[in-house]
Amino acid sequence: MLRWKMSTVTPNIVKQAVGRSHFKVSRRNNDWLGCWGHHMKSPGFRIIREHQKLNHFPGSFQIGRKDRLWRNVSKMQVRFGKKEFNFLPQSFILPQDIKLLRKAWEDCGSHQKWIVKPPASARGIGIQVIHKWNQLPKRRPLLVQRYLHKPYLIGGSKFDLRIYVYVTCYDPLRIYLFKDGLVRFASCKYSSSMKSLNNKYMHLTNYSINKKNVEYKANTDETACQGHKWALKALWSYLNQKGVDSEAIWEKIKDIVVKTIIASEPYITNLVKLYVRRPYCCHELFGFDVMLDENLKPWILEVNISPSLHSNSPLDVSIKGQMVRDVLNLAGFTLPNADDVASSSGSNSSTASLNTALKEKSRPSLELFTAEKTKKAYYLTQKVSDHEFYSTILDILTPDDVRVLIETEDEFARRGQFERIFPSRVSMRYLRFFEQLRYFNILVAQWELKYFSNRTKGVDLLRSWCYRGYHNGIVTDTTMMWTLPRTQVYLKNDFVLNGMSKVESGRISKALVQRDEEESSRSPETTTATQSLPLIKYAAGTLKKGTVPQAFSNSSLVK
Repeated sequence: MLRWKMSTVTPNIVKQAVGRSHFKVSRRNNDWLGCWGHHMKSPGFRIIREHQKLNHFPGSFQIGRKDRLWRNVSKMQVRFGKKEFNFLPQSFILPQDIKLLRKAWEDCGSHQKWIVKPPASARGIGIQVIHKWNQLPKRRPLLVQRYLHKPYLIGGSKFDLRIYVYVTCYDPLRIYLFKDGLVRFASCKYSSSMKSLNNKYMHLTNYSINKKNVEYKANTDETACQGHKWALKALWSYLNQKGVDSEAIWEKIKDIVVKTIIASEPYITNLVKLYVRRPYCCHELFGFDVMLDENLKPWILEVNISPSLHSNSPLDVSIKGQMVRDVLNLAGFTLPNADDVASSSGSNSSTASLNTALKEKSRPSLELFTAEKTKKAYYLTQKVSDHEFYSTILDILTPDDVRVLIETEDEFARRGQFERIFPSRVSMRYLRFFEQLRYFNILVAQWELKYFSNRTKGVDLLRSWCYRGYHNGIVTDTTMMWTLPRTQVYLKNDFVLNGMSKVESGRISKALVQRDEEESSRSPETTTATQSLPLIKYAAGTLKKGTVPQAFSNSSLVK
């Protein structure tokens, strides 16, 4: 089953990595474990089987297109203020924002430069810098963005950073940042003169553009600060020698990356629930383009959903090669049950095969199922949202909780040179930015807060649950089941529970579960499409016995 589906867009560096790990190229369209290919329209994700993994999420264009990125971030600015979300230069989407652009243009005067970009282009295609209204291209749609006219310069040249961001899951949200990256310099020294605006080698930092300049200088040494492309680690070393606190810049970059991903989270999470059989099936590597201004403040210029992995120099091979290996190890490819593969390959109906697989899975007791649903509803319907309240989510774990925490810790152990930036010990401060609070985001954030300084203790606790089979719904007479607290509890409708009896607690549990199910049925995430394609969610009984005990193996698949 170690088969990989090749695509016309699969980069050579990915082909080499999977080849060294003994994957074979699949000649059939449905017989594969992994694929690095084109992005698909959201309904197309239905065809991906539950043991297969594609390198995209449905809806990732919500940050991958320049216009949608601005729309989503600007919405966050309205909700939470520019102090929290002022990291994307002010933009206008034409034709709909033409009047707003005209007003901003007139307010700024003739000294303001603007950069014009097609909303869905890449590699610098169609980008130009202008300062006169009559220079505005007639074609539409367009994104017109304030030009950062005072960038931080090195050797008189402007540069940007290619930051690699890897998202393995959206619920719970897990974001990783590669510790190295690329620094791409413009190949002509910077000038603020209006006469220089037509010089793309001065104002654009794209490698695909600057490599055409006869003055472009390549760099083959990943540790050297020379030429027009550096390693990110080389930049940090250079800045540290200049007395700049590079760690502070890195922390700011982590902050704006998390906020950008959160800005698109509701759209992508909903589409995953609608069209993807299980969260395992998707993962995505993003390329964030970041520029530092004269005050060393990082600004996000754009986000690429298919960042270039072409490796034209030893510098590229060194950085991108290690990054791809770590991505594929983090992806955690797993072998499916042979019976499931045989039954699904012998049936023309993917829905029928999925239903067969579901019937084989263990089913929890009604009591256990009710406990899990009630706990989730309880933590999502309280008006009290302080740390002390949320910390109680770890007091008694459900099998659902244990499975998610095992997956989170197991994945963390395979991170290589990636740094996980969400969840982290400071993740609780980001929860208010989510359009909809997610139970598992609270869970993993509290877990990190409790065990980040003693991860071994947390892993040992999870391992003990695995040995007892608790993650598979196996309970004994000594197992503590989660119940509604007997202390005073405020529900969403302000109904007060104080010192409830067991009977009363049971009634409220049923009420919460019923309300949770009713809200789910009213949610736009649930349609006839989802009913015809059963969803594999993190619900009790959806994992087979033996699925999770391989956790904490620390073994690497891709070499």
